[in-house]
Amino acid sequence: MAAREVAFVTGASRGIGKAIALHLAKAGFDVALSARTEQEGEAREHSSTLRQSNTTPLPGSLSATATLVEEAGVRALAAPADLLDRASLGAAVATVLERWGRIDVLVNNGRYVGPGHMDFIIDTPVELLDKHLQANVMSPLVLIKQALPSMLARGSGTIINVSSASGLTDPPAPAGKGGWGLGYGFSKAAAYRIAGMLALEMGDRGIRAYNLEPGFVATERIAIDMAPFGFDAADAIPTDVPGAVTAWLVTAPEAAEPNGRTVYAPDVCRDLGLLSGWP
Repeated sequence: MAAREVAFVTGASRGIGKAIALHLAKAGFDVALSARTEQEGEAREHSSTLRQSNTTPLPGSLSATATLVEEAGVRALAAPADLLDRASLGAAVATVLERWGRIDVLVNNGRYVGPGHMDFIIDTPVELLDKHLQANVMSPLVLIKQALPSMLARGSGTIINVSSASGLTDPPAPAGKGGWGLGYGFSKAAAYRIAGMLALEMGDRGIRAYNLEPGFVATERIAIDMAPFGFDAADAIPTDVPGAVTAWLVTAPEAAEPNGRTVYAPDVCRDLGLLSGWP
């Protein structure tokens, strides 16, 4: 029996990452799950502004996502890591390669969570801007460089970086008043450049790379944390939209080209009818 292909998904304890993991599981992938929250109820800072603190536990965990993945009839492997700790990223990839021997799909979905998202430039310490860059740009690159050798050895592999329109345009209002802070926007802008470069450099060796722009998605954090800043989850799309599009990207032959492009999930999901009942 041939080994199943393996997907590695960051930020998989909740939100978009959890949905992507479940859709990949339903598509037949074994799924390695990475995030900081291993068990329900773990508390850590998730306030988006320096003006206050919020360490109340968010719903979701690697353990809970793993259970759902296994219910789809495939294997799940929790590989905890912190995007601000490069050693933990290397250890997570090493665990997957040691246990399962391969990574066929890498989804860089996780991002910096914490103060600085909704603060003005003048109020945001440079150290927090560094954390945005580390988590949203450098850590995906660390994981890509860790996963690429095994992909190149097999002559195939797909890398998907979950992007954001905030990296392409200025916000409609200042941070905290319907817009967002510099840290999120400029780090997402930098990350946009990775997929195209990978496609140019590695496309002839079987590597595909994409930016997946999910749209405004109704995640747990949007509902819990972002309403005070003018973001209404009632106006957002379900997490299953980017989840379904990710599964399509890595299974449908027609999704392969053009390599290196940006995929806007709501349009693809709607046009191809990938999600029953939506929109």
